Amino acid sequence: MQNKIITFMKQHHLMKKNSTVLVGVSGGPDSMALLHFLCSIRQEWHLELVALSIDHQLRGEEAKEDLDYVQKKCEQWGVKFVGTSLNVPAYMQERQIGTQVAARELRYQFFEKQMDLFKADYLALGHHGDDQIETLLMRLVRSATSSAFSGIPVKRNFASGLIIRPFLCVTKAAIEAYCDHNKIIPQIDPTNYETNYTRNYFRKYVLPLLKTQNNNIHTTIQQLSESLQEDETFLQDAATNMFNHVCEWTEDGEGISFEIDLFKSYPHALQRRAYHLILNYLYDKKPGNLSYVHESHFFALLENEKGNSQIDFPSNLKLEKSYHKLIIYFKDQESQTSSIKKTINLPGKVNLQNGSKIIASYTNILPEKQDENIYICAADRITLPLHIRTRRAGDRMSWKGLKGSKKVKDIFIDAKIPRIKREKWPLITDNKGEILWLVGLKKGEPKLKTEEGSSYIQLNYQKGNM
Repeated sequence: MQNKIITFMKQHHLMKKNSTVLVGVSGGPDSMALLHFLCSIRQEWHLELVALSIDHQLRGEEAKEDLDYVQKKCEQWGVKFVGTSLNVPAYMQERQIGTQVAARELRYQFFEKQMDLFKADYLALGHHGDDQIETLLMRLVRSATSSAFSGIPVKRNFASGLIIRPFLCVTKAAIEAYCDHNKIIPQIDPTNYETNYTRNYFRKYVLPLLKTQNNNIHTTIQQLSESLQEDETFLQDAATNMFNHVCEWTEDGEGISFEIDLFKSYPHALQRRAYHLILNYLYDKKPGNLSYVHESHFFALLENEKGNSQIDFPSNLKLEKSYHKLIIYFKDQESQTSSIKKTINLPGKVNLQNGSKIIASYTNILPEKQDENIYICAADRITLPLHIRTRRAGDRMSWKGLKGSKKVKDIFIDAKIPRIKREKWPLITDNKGEILWLVGLKKGEPKLKTEEGSSYIQLNYQKGNM
């Protein structure tokens, strides 16, 4: 077994000589065999070994006995030992998470601190080939995302160095035989036999059936895992490039938008990964009830022929299709940024939340040409003061050549303004509430006739990120 592991380590460039290696050791057969193996090559590879052992406070005195056992073995084998007790039950209650998740989070926090403390190059863990098979089987049952099938990585970046798993090339049976051969009597965690844990169920009932068909399945699965990891790395890089080319952050940095036709011009494999990248960027932590069903809804929304449509995702995430554009944002973002209600002083300036400005002044000159960002009216033809606000239900306005009036909502629709922008689009009214200007978009009935010597009011709109 030793030669097989060394060959595997060299093939995957798992470890360099003259390194400091931390070893996660529970006292069970996998971790004890790993520690013994590293001790056997310590002198040849010039390794500095440190064993890390943890009592998760889940098994009472048994766990403390495991800790003592590991410490005594380290003294016997001449290995530095660091043991700790982590209050997993309290952490579970505080975070409202399950036992396995809580134990893992606290364990890796401890590992990270020790990596920094010892300035270690590697953290070696005892996952083996059977663990890899179980992991892929569990993900096959639970996940509809192809990236989940890449399995347990042989190595990955962690803290100041790498996590490495030299035993992924061997089976549980080979490890147990190694322990017998080297007279290692490990501690056995009785929870390993409780089939209420999914992994243990697969271990007891499914894995033996697979091995009757292929006794070398751990090697097959490991090669499959590595191939999938290489493919996934390539595709994720391509999806990141796609995201950077296609997607834009909203002005407040809390949402993401993209042109639908451009998004759909990429291969579907990249579209799927870009979708998951978007969710990773927006959610601090993905909700547990987010599933492949939401992915189906996302792609159905892209194909929806309606000009405006929307769907809701967990944790108040809203996906809104507005004509040829999709905007993804959290619901409370709209309520925080949309409302505007201010009085315009003359002369004066109003700063809007998106960085835009309305500058108001008096003038005696009526420009020959006015672009969409300038509004002028006669000071004596309106009721002051002027107000700036966002739209309200039922808002209507009229302009020269229009018979009657038109809903502001319909003006937005005709101009294909995305719904999220409509909610914070500024409009100007006089003190009677008449809409004079839907800023930058539509000017109301001109009020330019004035008494001789009277002045005009000029409003200049300076764009931000509306």
